[in-house]
Amino acid sequence: MRETRHKDEDTLKNAKSGLPAWDHSSHEKFFEYYAKESQSPETLGRLRSIRDAVVRVWEERRQDSTPLEVADIGCGAGTQCLLWAELGHRVHGLDVNEPLLQLASERAASAGRVIDFQIGTAVELPWADTSMDICLTLELLEHVADWGKCLSECARILRPGGILVLTTTNFLCPIQQEFNLPLYSWYPGPLKRQVESLAKKSRPDLANYAKYPAVNWFSFYSLRALLRRDGFHCLDRFDVIDVSSKRGLARWVVTSIRRVPMLRWLAHLGTSGTMVFAVKERGTSL
Repeated sequence: MRETRHKDEDTLKNAKSGLPAWDHSSHEKFFEYYAKESQSPETLGRLRSIRDAVVRVWEERRQDSTPLEVADIGCGAGTQCLLWAELGHRVHGLDVNEPLLQLASERAASAGRVIDFQIGTAVELPWADTSMDICLTLELLEHVADWGKCLSECARILRPGGILVLTTTNFLCPIQQEFNLPLYSWYPGPLKRQVESLAKKSRPDLANYAKYPAVNWFSFYSLRALLRRDGFHCLDRFDVIDVSSKRGLARWVVTSIRRVPMLRWLAHLGTSGTMVFAVKERGTSL
């Protein structure tokens, strides 16, 4: 019932403002893929490692392990929400895809977890200013045309000291998973626009049947420059690795990447996605 109410409110609000209503449906193949992939051992391991890294950064800076308010924007089937809820945190999930959100609700109920799931969009978050400690936007920013508004909304809901976690595209690396085309990250902008249009109109398979294909491409460096300007301290994937768990060559490699800027850049060049942990150092909005 709550999902239907938010869907109707969203449609009415867009109609009044003259904007097109958001499409809350899902391509059947997209739903089937993410319903299965969201519970794969690889996905669970990756999301658990992100969660644990966020907790480490939080506790190192705050020495505080009390329950946190966690917003998962673009939560999909709710896997990351469940991983945070199992640690006792208060979790809020939002997604534009109604079938996936319904699946998330069913999985949470089956696991005995109370999670606040709402249907909506990343450019107009339903939560109050400075109400969240952690804001998760995993594999989201590339799909939001007005990505600047999305970041502004994330900054708005975060408390000072809160952490914004971004995982998104990396235009530095030729390897990517958004489009089934070789070297797509390096395509010039006009050619990307043509492929995006084709994926939306007649070749959804090119974009893995996503209702909103990736339209934005970033790097850690471009996002860091933006977020630094607006009062965030940014860490990349190498900064948040738990070096104490590494031994021998692996530990030496991570330490070297952290110390040598050129090695760090080369490491980003060889990494298919961008990851940013942005700590809100002062109350600000983008």
